[in-house]
Amino acid sequence: MDHEKLIRDIVTNALGVEAEGVSVIRRLMGGMSNSTYVVEAGGEHYTFRVPGKHAERFVDREVEADHLKLIESLRINNETVYLDVVSGYKIARYLEGVPMSETGPYEHLEAAADVLRRVHTSGLKSRHDYDPFGRLRTYEAYVKEHGHVHEERYENIKSTFLAHRPALEAHRKTLCHGDAQISNFVVSERMYLTDWEFAGNHDPFYDIACFGNVDFDHALALFPVYLQRRPHAAEMDRLYLWRTFQCLQWHNVALYKHFIGLSEDLAIDFEQVAKRYLDKAQAMLSAVRDEHERVNA
Repeated sequence: MDHEKLIRDIVTNALGVEAEGVSVIRRLMGGMSNSTYVVEAGGEHYTFRVPGKHAERFVDREVEADHLKLIESLRINNETVYLDVVSGYKIARYLEGVPMSETGPYEHLEAAADVLRRVHTSGLKSRHDYDPFGRLRTYEAYVKEHGHVHEERYENIKSTFLAHRPALEAHRKTLCHGDAQISNFVVSERMYLTDWEFAGNHDPFYDIACFGNVDFDHALALFPVYLQRRPHAAEMDRLYLWRTFQCLQWHNVALYKHFIGLSEDLAIDFEQVAKRYLDKAQAMLSAVRDEHERVNA
């Protein structure tokens, strides 16, 4: 697909600017599904999101639009100026800054923790729950459409995780970002948290676990800063368990991407990505078990 022509056409119509005043400057790095471009239009800079193949199966754009409106008062996201809830094309004002994935997270833990606390304690309530357990069933169904049968290791990990479901569901839900990995934090004159595609009401510790998507040590470093104290053993369990869930979730997403041809299209071996997520899920559960054995020794 000629993204540049598509972007120029949509920006011209959406922003009411002359076509000759629209230029695609560059594609931003990062993102294994969506493609995001920096665009100049009418002398202003914007980002333009082109959703990845079949992204609509994982993100409800009307729900995303609800959340973008809901969080406006927090002033932690760049302004969205256009969102097509059918196609998922989105135009937002360009945010001058550097993603935390490029700066490294450790020197910005206080700022990241502060942003997440602001979200979780804002009192804002979504009309939509994240619904992790229902979401996992949906994602599993997507891969089963392609004739995939989950291996015994996956089923064993999931079964062990699901034994903790009652305890996990007992905790208070707040508005959560749902994908608070370091690439979605932007360091500017203050800290921003962008890309609210997966937002919803959830256990706030879920966002802390997301922070460890690339390296779980990032989540472990953020956790006491976020709590402003040392975590209790039961809180550490919740963190590890939600990370287990995330790895099971993204395992299914990676398998689906492989089955629909994105491994070849994007030159990313999503089958191997899926395997790595399953390895991580197993490691998270082992950490919970080891901690219980240590405490009970």
